[in-house]
Amino acid sequence: METMAPEAFRNDLGMLLRDVSRGVAARLTPFVVAWWDGNEVVFAFLREDDPQRLEEAFNLDDLLWDEWSAEFAGWLRAPRFDRFAEIENWIVVSPPREA
Repeated sequence: METMAPEAFRNDLGMLLRDVSRGVAARLTPFVVAWWDGNEVVFAFLREDDPQRLEEAFNLDDLLWDEWSAEFAGWLRAPRFDRFAEIENWIVVSPPREA
């Protein structure tokens, strides 16, 4: 099976996320989510003690892609989305970005 490149995954995921409501995230794994913040895809780990709460955001490029690519590609075949009030709050309080 051919491995998807991180940029291709980010692009495909971004296209899907732009079509969902604000505060809705892709649940990529039990402890990783991603959402569209209006400008780009944001990735975050969920807390181990409460998988409905965000732990911290991370840069997809900082991951060991080979360890995650199969699971993320599997998500593309069977996407799962969940609403997170915390994500909606992050989007609301984020400062505007300069062009």
